[in-house]
Amino acid sequence: MIRIFAILALLGAVGIGAPAWAAETPAGLTATSAAMTLAQAPSATAEVAAATAAAIAAAAPVATLSKADNAWIMVCAALVILMSLPGLALFYGGLVRTKNMLSVLMQVFVTFALISVLWVVYGYSLAFTEGGSFFGVLDKVFLKGITADSLGATFSKGVFISELTFVIFQGAFAAITCCLIVGAFAERAKFAAILVFMVIWFTLSYAPMAHMVWYWAGPDAYVDAAAGEAAGATAGFLFQKGALDFAGGTVVHINAAVAGLVGAFMIGKRIGYGRESMAPHSLTFTMIGASLLWFGWFGFNAGSALEASGGSALAMVNTWLATACATMSWMLAEWLLKGKPSMLGAASGAVAGLVAITPAAGFVGVMGAIVIGLLAGVICLWGVNGLKHLLGADDSLDVFGVHGVGGILGAILTGVFAAPSLGGSGVYDYVANAVGEYDMTAQVISQLWGVGTVIVWSGVVSVVAFKLVDLVIGLRVPEDEEREGLDITSHGESAYHY
Repeated sequence: MIRIFAILALLGAVGIGAPAWAAETPAGLTATSAAMTLAQAPSATAEVAAATAAAIAAAAPVATLSKADNAWIMVCAALVILMSLPGLALFYGGLVRTKNMLSVLMQVFVTFALISVLWVVYGYSLAFTEGGSFFGVLDKVFLKGITADSLGATFSKGVFISELTFVIFQGAFAAITCCLIVGAFAERAKFAAILVFMVIWFTLSYAPMAHMVWYWAGPDAYVDAAAGEAAGATAGFLFQKGALDFAGGTVVHINAAVAGLVGAFMIGKRIGYGRESMAPHSLTFTMIGASLLWFGWFGFNAGSALEASGGSALAMVNTWLATACATMSWMLAEWLLKGKPSMLGAASGAVAGLVAITPAAGFVGVMGAIVIGLLAGVICLWGVNGLKHLLGADDSLDVFGVHGVGGILGAILTGVFAAPSLGGSGVYDYVANAVGEYDMTAQVISQLWGVGTVIVWSGVVSVVAFKLVDLVIGLRVPEDEEREGLDITSHGESAYHY
């Protein structure tokens, strides 16, 4: 336990964060603001002001659904589900031993289903309603008040998608985040313990982190400086800090990776770890899974623009390119170090690139994506080799080495390469309706706030959650069951019959 807290404290010295998207109906209307201005004009009589205000209100366009944008985000939600089932499941499944293949598939499959239900019951409400800086409120439990006609804000004033579309899109994010965690302690954890842990961690770590990073009132609330300041005060903690996270570097990857690392420490090493061969049983499945992750990640990143826009296209190109660069850099580095390039290395490099570009996808230019990808391949290779040995944890499928290290790298570099001077998009000022002045140093500090917050928050929640589950259920299967394999002992089935 002392080692765990020491590592968390060390990692907490690093930091990151990010802005976000909202599903709330915009709080401010231009027509209303104009009417108030006219009503206060000294040259206008009360009657004229009232008549003019009424005319403006009558002429103001009614908020309507953008069908094209809505359709695109629905497709993106489906892509995120595909990258989870079967993408992540096959990627993880191929990496374990034959006797545990089915157990990993079950853990990913059922975790996805469990979190999907919890998201609708209360998760969406906690994450995407106006409440405090860390949590939303429970006004939308069971999607209360959300109908087919409910609209959600995007990143453009006057552009709306269905709130139900936003619900499923963000719900798929929540589900895959929890699924990522299981790879860190694969092959020895109790199935029931995993599910109970996921309920606690999702409630106390994922939902509040999503709120802190991604909740805001929407662009239409920023009608003037005063309104913008008022709207900003209702946003999540890290959004107010100015942290940028386009698609989940902090909320998804670092968040899940820290939970996985804590779990690897608290559950302990696999029997025979370091003495027996624990090589992947099917790199074929791992390659297929990595390919589905790459494909589905376009929905993950490009969909986070919430519109079928140029920004969405930029995120898609950056995702494609950074992943390719990371694949090449990991493979070449491994080739130089070990004498041979491996399929496992290429697939791992691809995932590292996907992770690292996630927080930056819509903020950086093409050259920024290339640099992030090249660095991600090499640094994450060190993460699954050098850092893993330094930490001394049996992170079975290198969740922290790839998702933690890659997420931290991408989050910090977002603050660098989002600069317009380096080809980035900068940060949009919705009051001025233009890109604001960019301060790289200040932005990197904001990013560090995000990284540090998620490391500490997820770390503390994970320690508490694992301890509670261990006291009530127990975290680990008995030694004889672990040796036989979880497929048979936990599920009474086998992935293969010879």
